[in-house]
Amino acid sequence: MTGLPLIGEAIAVAAEPRLAGARIGVVTFPGTLDDRDAARAVRLAGGTAVPLWHADTTLGDVDAVVIPGGFSYGDYLRAGAIARFAPLMSKIIDAANSDAKLPVLGICNGFQ
Repeated sequence: MTGLPLIGEAIAVAAEPRLAGARIGVVTFPGTLDDRDAARAVRLAGGTAVPLWHADTTLGDVDAVVIPGGFSYGDYLRAGAIARFAPLMSKIIDAANSDAKLPVLGICNGFQ
């Protein structure tokens, strides 16, 4: 036994959620996978998942951003090649490089 939960097995949620009150943006591109899973993980940790569409021009009032993996724009050129030009990405980059240092979690292709 590895101690990992089996498929369909419920896992215990911490009594005191770590993200209580946090608003976490979850970015979706055409072809993104696991954005729903990322939003669910945010909720399980006590945060509020804020859906962000790649064409949005504002981040809203989020405390952090998750960029899930998948095949943004079908990876027609290469991983993330088109996604990096999305209006929302420039906002994320600016916020991450600002004095506030917005935390960004890129998962798999979302990190490329």
